[in-house]
Amino acid sequence: MIGELAGLLRNRGFEWEIYWEKGRSDSFSIERESVERAQRSFFSGVGLRIGINGRTGFSYVTGLNHRREELESLVKRAVKLAKVGEMPFKGFPEVRKPARVKGLYDRRIAEMPFEEAYSLANGLSERMRELKGRNQTLSGGLGLSVVHRGVVNSNGIELSSWETLLAFSSYAVEMNGGSGSGYEWNSYRDLGALKEADAIVKRSVELAGDSYRGEETKPYEGELLLCPEAFGSVLSILLENLRGDVVYHGNSRFSEPGEIVGSDLVTILDDATLPGAPGSYPFDGEGVPGQRTGLVTGGKLKSLLLDHTYASLLGMESTGNGLRTFRDTPVIGTSNIEVLPGKDDIEGFDGVAVCRLFGEHTANPVSGDFSLPVELAYGRGVGGDPMKGGMFVGNVFELLKGIKGIGKRTVRKGSFKAPPVLVEGRLF
Repeated sequence: MIGELAGLLRNRGFEWEIYWEKGRSDSFSIERESVERAQRSFFSGVGLRIGINGRTGFSYVTGLNHRREELESLVKRAVKLAKVGEMPFKGFPEVRKPARVKGLYDRRIAEMPFEEAYSLANGLSERMRELKGRNQTLSGGLGLSVVHRGVVNSNGIELSSWETLLAFSSYAVEMNGGSGSGYEWNSYRDLGALKEADAIVKRSVELAGDSYRGEETKPYEGELLLCPEAFGSVLSILLENLRGDVVYHGNSRFSEPGEIVGSDLVTILDDATLPGAPGSYPFDGEGVPGQRTGLVTGGKLKSLLLDHTYASLLGMESTGNGLRTFRDTPVIGTSNIEVLPGKDDIEGFDGVAVCRLFGEHTANPVSGDFSLPVELAYGRGVGGDPMKGGMFVGNVFELLKGIKGIGKRTVRKGSFKAPPVLVEGRLF
């Protein structure tokens, strides 16, 4: 079908791009240590983007098997939308060699029968029953997926890739007069990561116990240790400012590379080439190679996150961050975000440590102001006196500029990897 659609589009007097996907996902929901819902679903479809007179038209169709008349109708819809659309068209990428990224596909996941996947979910629920603490109940989930995707365009790009994903989570609740909860998760590319399941369950059990024993967070101002996950919550506010579309439309704190972002201790990368990482890919949704991009180097803005359209509008080069499904045109997003480790021995910091925050989506990315509820903190370093409740307040730009130390050891959670950092902060 893709070849037939490409044949229909050739010599039509406009530029075009076909993005297609087909895949499968297995989802298992665990409630009170028992598998309650199990589902296998399949998906496939084609998205067509065309450019006419400086405007973009887009249409899509589900499925990969269509008659010629249906394909002609898809083309007509995209042409019609281009004539009335407002999205500017800046061409499509030229042919470039995709990145060679290892560890993105595991045949065992791709070919796994549903019964075997269900057995894995049951095994996870059994381990929850064995590992849960007294007065605790555990829930969670297991997900496995495989996708075959590709891009073909009028400039000669013709790419495809196979990718798999494995993810699981554990949510523990402890109740006995008081209450506490703990959530832990991670995602991987290969089935061998199942060996990490016990550690994730145990960590959720531990966090629920800490939460259960936690005292109300007391007001505090001074040095704070932000655990990697808490730092990630704060850093997400900054990353919104680095998207090329946000910069182009004047909704970012920054306007061009070279501006000061934070302390000279800070270096942040967006890296789609990390072997086996959940956010890696050989090419993005436009066929631009995945790459390692220095976003912030030594505290200075080095690059923006860019797709082809906004890179062209800003007079820059795409960083390969045009992400999409067949149902959508590309949007600018991150691949794997990595904060490079420092040289400071701060893991043994015995002051206030903030480890879990939530609500970062409520922050103002342009001003950088945030007020985030504290899910879990510790009064005498990580593992010390647990605390919960209260708010962590501040400004992300001031916080980054005032970083006092960056730890040596990084922790990966999904597509985010970072060390702990030592900052000036305020709790109330």
